[in-house]
Amino acid sequence: MIKHISEPELRAWVDSLLEGPPVYAPQARQGRFAFDRLRRSADLRLDYDVTILPPKKYFLPQQETLVRFTREGGFESAVEAEPFVLFGIHPYDLVAINQLDAIFARAPGDAHYLTRRHAATLVVLDVETVSEHHFAGGLGQATVDGNRDFDAMLTRLPDGSYVAEARTEKGRTLMDGLADAPDAGPESLAAREEVWIRNRKALRKHRLTMAPERIPELLADAHDHPIWEEKGALCYSCGACTLVCPTCYCFDVRDEWNPGLADGERVRTWDGCMFTQFAAVAGGHNFRKSRAARYRHRYFRKGKYVWDMIGEIACVGCGRCIGACTANIANPVEVYNRLQEDTP
Repeated sequence: MIKHISEPELRAWVDSLLEGPPVYAPQARQGRFAFDRLRRSADLRLDYDVTILPPKKYFLPQQETLVRFTREGGFESAVEAEPFVLFGIHPYDLVAINQLDAIFARAPGDAHYLTRRHAATLVVLDVETVSEHHFAGGLGQATVDGNRDFDAMLTRLPDGSYVAEARTEKGRTLMDGLADAPDAGPESLAAREEVWIRNRKALRKHRLTMAPERIPELLADAHDHPIWEEKGALCYSCGACTLVCPTCYCFDVRDEWNPGLADGERVRTWDGCMFTQFAAVAGGHNFRKSRAARYRHRYFRKGKYVWDMIGEIACVGCGRCIGACTANIANPVEVYNRLQEDTP
């Protein structure tokens, strides 16, 4: 199902969706943008550049209860999720979600993540406003391809109308409200293709000097490169780069007892490899004690370790880390280009 709809038709469709399961979509927040529960279509901002936090927060919450337990030894899993719609995901964030899908599905599988993921209907939105930090185009993540897992997609055409396409049964169900809209014709589809061509070029505010497939090879020979010490010396270990990253999934787990100590919960919270205590273990040892070691680990994790695991670079070019870094050292393109430049 591929429909050609006007802006008013899109808004009316969104308003109809709000009568069903919760819809989470990009909205303005103090001059920036964030995914939040949508209450009316007038608040929907499809012209956003990039959100503060990635939409992964709906599958891997900042804090979640894994298990509830009692002092007597009883316990129950807290796996639960109701259907919801995640509306307006940019292609690079979809790539990140699909990477997390593959990682959390690896045996034995993470039931909490996967339950939320299966409950979601994903609506992708092609980028309209390019962020000053975007480099998704250089990584091939500026548009979606046929191998990506999502349900429906929206593309705003130059004349202000939209092409809406359903890719799955969930997507077709979601688009039932557009059944009376005209099918997208050849001119509309050609205009959509032009948008994709434009975005592949436009989302390159920072430019890689090599093919992204070369990054794992560069890193394999760069363990002792001086850039880790140079950049690490400037790092505040604030962890902002990891907290805004759409592909970071490290977490901490702790048990919390309720007052009276009769029962409690096992809670999972976001964590990050740039924090000083992240690699601290029993006996007072920290196997990534230096800032340089932590800085290096982050780039190896993005550019090599996940590549070795699932065959993809765990950086999608959203640029959130660049904007969040208070020390101005978190630009992946700058690091990878330096490694390329210094490689014989």
